[in-house]
Amino acid sequence: MNRGVYSWMVGLLIAILCWACGNGLQTSTLPVDSTLVFVDDYGQESTVPAYPQRIVSASPAITEIIYALGAEDRLVGRTDFCSYPPQCKTVESIGGISNLNVEKILSLRPDVVLCGSMIPQNSVQLCAQMGVPMVCVIEQPHFDSLYSNIAKIGRLVGCTARADSLNKVLRQRIAVVSQSIDTTLPRPSVYYVVGFGAGGNFTAGGNTFINDIIRMAGGRNVAENVTGWSYSLEALFDADPDYILIRGEDSAAFCSSKPYSSLRAVQQHHLVPLANGILDLQVPRNIDFVEQLYGAIHP
Repeated sequence: MNRGVYSWMVGLLIAILCWACGNGLQTSTLPVDSTLVFVDDYGQESTVPAYPQRIVSASPAITEIIYALGAEDRLVGRTDFCSYPPQCKTVESIGGISNLNVEKILSLRPDVVLCGSMIPQNSVQLCAQMGVPMVCVIEQPHFDSLYSNIAKIGRLVGCTARADSLNKVLRQRIAVVSQSIDTTLPRPSVYYVVGFGAGGNFTAGGNTFINDIIRMAGGRNVAENVTGWSYSLEALFDADPDYILIRGEDSAAFCSSKPYSSLRAVQQHHLVPLANGILDLQVPRNIDFVEQLYGAIHP
């Protein structure tokens, strides 16, 4: 075959595949009305439509991933806590997370209900008894589970090609940041404010995906040797971190309160603001924050 014609055909094929991924089209040969058996993260087996047309999300992270996959037109229900992207608030609410309104879910006639780790087991069992498949995709401690969750949700909503494409782009963006980190320099120390004040001090320990995010941005989590979320005030002041990650609505109170106001990062205005959900959920926006944090701590 003429080399020029061959190159043209290869380019055309790549363009078609990219278009298919971008539009959520499948490489699968499953019939539109077929079903698949899915074993969720709790080992529960459910039979779900291969291409569900009516989806209920009982998890803010899952809602965000559904939008990232371009399947939002089939989302008919979401929780009160699903707030990103902002347009998801136009989708009908099924109530809270720990107190799901099962009757409301049933009234939406869903093909499948997707939930996270905070859904009570009695809600799962009740939906199963009513003939509604509920599939649990739970958050794992390490960052790489974001990719596997995107793949699972992509399969569940019939957007496997788009899920693969999204994961590829996210991995490429992480690789760019990783290659930009100067490994000859010490990593700036970072503290993530989860809670503070009279109720205690809480942060993300080393066994969390947030710890992984800090490392991927070229930082060092001062609580990397801690398991869980509780952290002592003494340890915080011993570490005296270079940078502090904090939600925008908490920043003023933290910086004006003693003894936090005397921390070096506060005095030097080395605070990195957090958008709602960007760090406390496992979602594609985590990569946005890796890039944001890298830029903040490696000026």
